[in-house]
Amino acid sequence: KKGTQNNSSVVKETRGKALFLIFVLGIGGTFQNGYHNTGLSSPSPFIRSFINSSWVDRYKEPAPPHMVTMIWSLIVSLYGLGAFFGSLSINFVSRMLGRKMAAVCNGGICVAAGGIMLASKAVGSYEMIIAARTLYGFSAGLGQGIHLMYLAEISPTNIRGTVCQSAATFLSLGKLSAQFIGLSEILGQEDLWNILLFIPALFSVVQILGLPFLPDAPRYLFIEKGDEKACKQALQSLWGEGEYREEIDEMLAEHAALERAPPKSTLQFLKDQDVRWQLVSISVIVCCSVLSGISVVTIFSYDILLRSGIPINKIRYITVGQGLCDTLTSIFCGLLIERAGRRVMLWGGFGVMSATMVLITVMLQLQHSHFWASYVTVILIMLLIIFNGGAGGVGMTLNGELFVQSDRLAAFAVTGSQRYLLFSVVGMTFPFLIKALDSYCFLLFSCVCTVGCLYTFFILPETKGKTMMEISNEF
Repeated sequence: KKGTQNNSSVVKETRGKALFLIFVLGIGGTFQNGYHNTGLSSPSPFIRSFINSSWVDRYKEPAPPHMVTMIWSLIVSLYGLGAFFGSLSINFVSRMLGRKMAAVCNGGICVAAGGIMLASKAVGSYEMIIAARTLYGFSAGLGQGIHLMYLAEISPTNIRGTVCQSAATFLSLGKLSAQFIGLSEILGQEDLWNILLFIPALFSVVQILGLPFLPDAPRYLFIEKGDEKACKQALQSLWGEGEYREEIDEMLAEHAALERAPPKSTLQFLKDQDVRWQLVSISVIVCCSVLSGISVVTIFSYDILLRSGIPINKIRYITVGQGLCDTLTSIFCGLLIERAGRRVMLWGGFGVMSATMVLITVMLQLQHSHFWASYVTVILIMLLIIFNGGAGGVGMTLNGELFVQSDRLAAFAVTGSQRYLLFSVVGMTFPFLIKALDSYCFLLFSCVCTVGCLYTFFILPETKGKTMMEISNEF
């Protein structure tokens, strides 16, 4: 009995280490991306005012409105461009440094970006904001890829979906944190917007200090480094005592496949016919997620709610409610994913989002003639966020499941670069798109969601409970 109690305490301690690793990876990974997605929403009027005042200080005249819009669009969109190059570097950086050291070094980039952002206000330079946002983007693109890959490589098969879904939870927590800290009672003030945008660097410091004391990814240790002993020690350190034969056998199969087909460069991966359908499938899901309109709703929520007729003094509190809703949805989806499966959550999420976008368009047209239309718009945006938790979160899980070790790094580089290139395009074009099309631009997003729904319903196979080799063979 005493031995049983000791063993139980060891298991609790080791699983606690796994949870701590998931937390440390999360705050330096998708949390950063979530924070930056919504972090600009609250201080956007202050940053626009800062752009104009900096222009006046330099040129002794007010900035032309189109120039303020252009600089603001650059601040929004160059984050996505930086993330695009960060995603492209995943393959090179992860192979050169390993998963753990790559994440630590990436945290250093985020800290440097935070320092530039903090100093920009004192210097009176909107160029420094653009530079900091670009560096933040590079760090977020690289960090999100490392985060998702690390999670896929530490998790046993039977809980892989739940563990990988935690990336979506940290993404939502990042959004919620930015919305909450951005309240006018905290840092959402004209004098404090640079501190609000500096906060992500502090979370990266926690990752830099905590990660060196935690194990590297077991799959990386076994398959790429060839160290079975270190791999087993890492699994036991994270998940408790055990032989982990199922996981080791799966890694042996992948290792054998890796010896027959060495790791591919990004270009070799794109040319490989054997992974064509996996690549097409994940690309469709990534494109539909980014172009679904959810990124627009999170980044430009202040402008959208203002346009819908919500009073200015209530907007920030509504966005906090949206962030809380997003976080709770992500947690619920993490508990549900191993029961419901991936496909149902994807096509169901995209389907409801498509219908919701149509209704948002209708409500924005009715807002001037019916006072209640503005509040229905808020409810619809909440519904949009809830169902994006299924479509967006499961997409992150699939990214780590569809590819074996020899393809995984290149796959993360390709899909990450797709995600952020599209994100950059959306950030650059939406301010002009909404001026040209007004509320009808949401009908474009509805069409994209419909494509995602149909593709996942008719073509994408279910991956629940299958090893990565089984998934690859099925494709």
